[in-house]
Amino acid sequence: MTTRLRKNRKKRGHVSAGHGRIGKHRKHPGGRGNAGGMHHHRIMFDKYHPGYFGKASKDNVPMLDVTQFGYFKVLGKGVLPENKPIVVKAKLISKIAEKKIKENGGAVVLAA
Repeated sequence: MTTRLRKNRKKRGHVSAGHGRIGKHRKHPGGRGNAGGMHHHRIMFDKYHPGYFGKASKDNVPMLDVTQFGYFKVLGKGVLPENKPIVVKAKLISKIAEKKIKENGGAVVLAA
């Protein structure tokens, strides 16, 4: 875009150039990126990203509800990651799938 068409051209000669006299247009007044998440941006992080800070406990096991994705039966064809237990919730589960999940330290929940 050419310089003569920019909106800033109309503000030349005016002291604040549209950024206000009181607040002032400074570089990064709140910090860059996620800065201040534990301090001055805490309300935003608590409201929109609850649980963002802190460690998750080791005994938390991820739960996978396959019915949310449109699947109803879990079959045992695939391979599970080593030493990472998982809780699988489905309407139907094959014997082989149930065996693999339980051998890996996980659990099976049958959905109604």
